[in-house]
Amino acid sequence: MAEHDIIDMMMHHGVKPTANRIMICGALDKAGRPLSMGELETALGSVDKSVISRTMALFRERHLVHTIHGGGDEMCYELCHSHADGEDEDTHIHFWCRNCGKTFCLENIPIPVVSLPAGYEEESSNYMVTGLCPDCRKKCN
Repeated sequence: MAEHDIIDMMMHHGVKPTANRIMICGALDKAGRPLSMGELETALGSVDKSVISRTMALFRERHLVHTIHGGGDEMCYELCHSHADGEDEDTHIHFWCRNCGKTFCLENIPIPVVSLPAGYEEESSNYMVTGLCPDCRKKCN
């Protein structure tokens, strides 16, 4: 995504585009998959950990990123490409590799419909598949 597209996306979500915020948003876009805080810190070596943490809190508050509870202990973050403020049409399945610890988006796989019993009201869902990614699977063979 070009820098002006990143700025437009940030503005759409009510986030003031500072230099660090643009870099952080750009790193998430460039990765093309959800990143943990540690992976973000590595990708943004020159940006202080506390700046990244505060920025991710703002991005979550403004629905600029999704948070994903992966198969590991860390929370992962990915850009939200939803166009609606109240409804998220950017939902998809995620895959966590138990070998390398990376989380991947599986956007072209239909999300199973879950019918909840009477009295339950869904607020969010997190569909995570775990196993070996293609690279790790090749290494194991």
